[in-house]
Amino acid sequence: MIKRIVKLTFRDDEIETFLVNFEKNKLRIRNFAGCCHLELWRDKNHSNIFFTYSFWESEDKLNTYRHSELFKNVWSKTKILFSEKPQAWSIDSVWEGE
Repeated sequence: MIKRIVKLTFRDDEIETFLVNFEKNKLRIRNFAGCCHLELWRDKNHSNIFFTYSFWESEDKLNTYRHSELFKNVWSKTKILFSEKPQAWSIDSVWEGE
């Protein structure tokens, strides 16, 4: 299982454009083969900073998505809205509990 966090920082005037595009594509991304979970988070103190949080069955499945037409279409409409370079992390859980 791959857990992936991507930090996205947008120009203030492009936030709504991003949210409309995400809404349009979120179920297509979530239902992409190998995607087990997808969330969109927003920073509490900086309304132009978002994070995607996703789980993938494997790195191969994540890479298949990253080379797909769906990703290329979504990313081409997203990357032009950034005010900063995006950052991405693939992480492993060290501990999960209540």
